[in-house]
Amino acid sequence: MHGETTPNLTAADPSVIKNEYLEAIKLIERLHRQFLEVVKMELDRKGIEDINNIQALILFNIGSEELTVGELTNRGYYLGSNVSYNVRKMVENGYLVQERSAHDRRSIRVKLSDKGLELCSFVSDMFDRHAAELGEADGSPERLTESSKTYRELERFWMGLLNFGIRGGIPPV
Repeated sequence: MHGETTPNLTAADPSVIKNEYLEAIKLIERLHRQFLEVVKMELDRKGIEDINNIQALILFNIGSEELTVGELTNRGYYLGSNVSYNVRKMVENGYLVQERSAHDRRSIRVKLSDKGLELCSFVSDMFDRHAAELGEADGSPERLTESSKTYRELERFWMGLLNFGIRGGIPPV
């Protein structure tokens, strides 16, 4: 990362912006897939075979809360996965407890079992370890903050495009 130069992105050169935009999209997808592989490696290293990487992240995102499957879907980004299927498998394997809502009998809420809480703690410790290692490898908080800012700008841009699609019409250029 050090010593790399970034082209000067200006509105005057749309081809440069387009190339960088496409590169960012590819990089986001690659990073997500690599991250999932890292989580899988960590689970394998610990000998955990009854849960996959996506399911481990779902557990982590539930944490100490009690959520519906719909709320869970809205909170996480589980690329290409079926959250309902994963919840069912985690219930079967003892990581989640599901209960019908007392207020709405159609609604099913899930929370972590003791086994789920233990795995959630393992994932949290993994993130702590990764953050420490990243800090030692010159992963400055400022650079991560700047990257996150850029991702949020892309998210807002895409949400704006989607909102224009919902309302009809063409987004401003």
